[in-house]
This record gives sequence, structure tokens and C-alpha cells, in this order.
Amino acid sequence: MASQVSKTRPENVGIVAMEWYSPQTYVAQTSLEKQDGCDGKYTVGLGQQQMAFADSREDVGSLLLTACARLLENYKIDPKSVGRLEVGTETLIDKSKSVKTSLLRLFEGNPNMEGVTSVNACYGGTAALFNSVAWVESSAWDGRYAIVVCGDIAVYEKGPARPSGGCGAVALLIGPDASLVLEPQRTTHALDCWDFYKPKGGEYPLVDGALSQACYLRCVDACYSNPGSYGNLASVDYCVFHAPYNKLVRKAHARLALRDSNDRPRNWCVAGDVAYEQSLVDKGLDASLRKASADDYDKRVAPSTEAPRHIGNCYTASVFFGLVSLVASSDLEGKRILMFSYGSGAVASMYVLKGRSGKIALSSIRSTVDLSARLSKRVERSAADFAGACDAREAAYGAAPLEPSGGVPLAAGVFFLRCIDGRHRREYGRTA
Repeated sequence: MASQVSKTRPENVGIVAMEWYSPQTYVAQTSLEKQDGCDGKYTVGLGQQQMAFADSREDVGSLLLTACARLLENYKIDPKSVGRLEVGTETLIDKSKSVKTSLLRLFEGNPNMEGVTSVNACYGGTAALFNSVAWVESSAWDGRYAIVVCGDIAVYEKGPARPSGGCGAVALLIGPDASLVLEPQRTTHALDCWDFYKPKGGEYPLVDGALSQACYLRCVDACYSNPGSYGNLASVDYCVFHAPYNKLVRKAHARLALRDSNDRPRNWCVAGDVAYEQSLVDKGLDASLRKASADDYDKRVAPSTEAPRHIGNCYTASVFFGLVSLVASSDLEGKRILMFSYGSGAVASMYVLKGRSGKIALSSIRSTVDLSARLSKRVERSAADFAGACDAREAAYGAAPLEPSGGVPLAAGVFFLRCIDGRHRREYGRTA
């Protein structure tokens, strides 16, 4: 991996390798249920098990640095062999300076790299992936790899949305002779809605939960129903969905299963139709659809849910944590994977990845991401610790100068926010 790739016309372009990072600390959803006096609401109601969180020593820049460094180091990628670096995140630390520039310390001696930060709620990572694949396939390609790094710190105000947070980043190496090839057919659905947005300072969004769920499902339906795309569920082996919480993933899959059945309504995706609009919020219909499609969910979707259920929602990285989970659990050579990415506001895309024997074997990627083992090494913290970390992050937001602090030692090789000076300039360090 140390030499540059050849500048011949690229074939089988897609994801060559991947890595990930999530903080060392997590809170069990059962602890949050006990604190809030709502047994089963987050584990059964949301379908979540654990939620990663970070104290003020970690910001989005440090998360992305750690994930990207792991990609470069664990696959022995020469930084000079990278010609495009693009970031997807909505956790902005500056309104002007691209977070991508914070990663350049990993590419010393190689300033000639295209790419900036793509921002549209949870969709930014998918936009960065599409842009990077398009660059490799274009006449502008100079024979080098692209890297996509996406990640977020998802935190909410105290209340019902807070257990649907999370924290983490995924880094993807993009190029020819990939192990996960991006097929050319894809569909996108965009609409103007105010389901989740951040119009003011601070990390907390304004959220209309019911509207956001309806918009997500509307986009699933619309992307899946577009003509000339990729067939139906029977034509793919696995599905990976953007996962704000697992129950929504189950809802989305159940609607696709209904669309494939013989008894689907003829007006199933007619905008404005009363029956269709009601289907987006009908709890009885949803329960029956999930029950009817449970076996297919276990086979086609469940293998991609380990990281999202134990790390939580990582916004732009969420769908890719699903992909990491699938690579870690399944033999994907020759398999087709249906991907669904949703970003509030809203833009959504559905596309297919095809597993193959590429430059880096899927088995090698599986052993490198080492998902279950890494998750098991994290440190569980109490609900009170989690609340304290949220309060500390809220108090530190926008503060300068700042010297962050925390209680749990960071893992080896992890980047952290060393300080913010009086001019709001950030300095990062790395653990030994």
C-alpha cells in the first residue's frame, strides 16, 4: 500500500478499506431507563443497548483524526498516495474553516489534496462518498486514492431525544480494485422540511421527532419506488440503513418488504394520498408489518446493526457503522448490499455495494476493524456520569481559552483536544 496506484482507467471503484473509532466510554440504555423511570422505553422502544459519549477532551476534529490515522496506519497507506480527502460531518467547530484542514497533520508533505467538508445533517458522509468515487472515475483523477472520513458527536437536550445520541467516526479508503464496489444505479429523494436543524449556537438541534420519522420513511419509500434502480429485496443479500435508533431501521425494512408483497396498496407512494399519509404514522400497521417481515429482517438487516445498537447515532457515520458491522459479521464476497442514507432537511439516497475479492481482502478488513473485541474493551459509565459529561460539553461550547479535562483515560493512539487558545484556535495531542 506504500506506492501510488496506477493511473490507468479505474475499474471496480468503491471502498478499498475502512476503519473506525468511538470513544472509550459508554452508558447502558438500561441505566438511562432506570434514571428516567421508563423501563424498556429505550431498549425495547428504541431498540438500543448502549450509547457512546465523549467528555470535553474529544471534539469532532479529534474523532476524525483518530479514525483517519487508524486507516493510514493499519493498512500501511502512504499519505502521499492520497489525492482527495473529504469529510462528512454536521458537528461543526467553525463556521468557515473546513474540519478537513484539521486532518492535514496526518498528510505532511502532501498539501495537494482536493476535498473539503460536506454538510447536510446525517447525509454528509454519503455525499463525500459519491464525490470521491466520482473523482476517481473522472478525467481529473491523478491515479491516487481518495479518503472519506465521516463522524459526529450526537447530543440532545435533556428529554426524550437524549437517549438517541451517540459518538463515533468511520474512515473509508476509496479507489479502484475495491472490495466493496459502488454500483452505478442509485436513487435520491430530496424535500424541504424542518424535522431536525441547528439554527443557533450550541450542539443541540431543534427536533420534531414525529415529523423526522415520517420524513425518513417517506424517503425510504420514494427511493425504493423510483424506476430503473436495483430491483427488490430479493435481488440483494443485505440491507444497511441509516440508524438514528434501531426501531426506525425495523420500520424502514418492513415498509420495503410490504412494497415487495402482492397486497401492497396501489397508491402506496402517491404524495398527498390520505391512506399513504396515514401509513407513515399508523402504529398498528407498523407493528403488523414488522411482525410479518421479522424473518427477513433477521437474515437481511440484523447483521448490520451491532455497532449502531451499541454506539448509538453517529449522524454522518451511522450508515457506515452499519456497513462496518456487516463486514465484521458476514462473508460479503459476491453479495449485494442495499444502502440507505438519510439526512434531515432532507436528502436521502439508496444505492448498492457489491462485495468482491479486491486489493485488500474482505477477511483482512474484517480482522482489522475487529468490531466486537473493540466494543468489549470500552468502559461503562453511569447515567449520572453521562449527564455530567453533557453538562460539561454544554458549558465548554464556544469557550476560549479552554483546557479540557476528563476522568477516564483515553485509549492508546487516540487524538484529543489539548486546548483552545484565546483566539479559538485548537491544538490537538495524541496518546502514546
